[in-house]
Amino acid sequence: GDPLEHPQKETYAGNVSTIGPRGVYDEAKRFAEAMTMAYHREYGVDTRIVRIFNTYGPRMRLDDGRVVPNFIGQALRGEPLTVYGDGKQTRCFQYVDDLLEGVFRLLNADYHEPVNIGTTHEISVLEFAEIVNEIANNSAGIIMMPNKRIKGDPQTRKPDTSLAHKLLGWEPKVALVDGLAKTLNYFREVL
Repeated sequence: GDPLEHPQKETYAGNVSTIGPRGVYDEAKRFAEAMTMAYHREYGVDTRIVRIFNTYGPRMRLDDGRVVPNFIGQALRGEPLTVYGDGKQTRCFQYVDDLLEGVFRLLNADYHEPVNIGTTHEISVLEFAEIVNEIANNSAGIIMMPNKRIKGDPQTRKPDTSLAHKLLGWEPKVALVDGLAKTLNYFREVL
């Protein structure tokens, strides 16, 4: 469901419908964090918890159903990009190199609670589709599917990354258009 806190800090426990279509996915992540902390407390296991936000880049699967691979695949095939809902839902898209740098820094830190690793540059899905089409040189446009919004899909999702900045000295470096250009170039070569 839609977050009750925006942006979301590491202390935010979520707003999940346990019986909704995304319930298993959302609850599995929360369960994994709970088990990780239990093993850390009970057995002294040296653990880290990374909360990853909308990462994209080369080698991602184009058939995994998420917005970035869907748009990239459609754009490279010269098809219109399909936007579900009104396109006003927002996300913060992070290039994989930034994620890896954040994870590396966290692995080398002495910190065992969750840390958000993501960009705080929030963009609407519609605007994101327009950027993908522009970078891909795709003139097929966008198809709006206002009645097909995915149930349980949050309207907004934005991390508060102040802890990562303070604790790890980390912040994302790759601009959205640069990361998308690298990603599109990779898939142009392999498709």
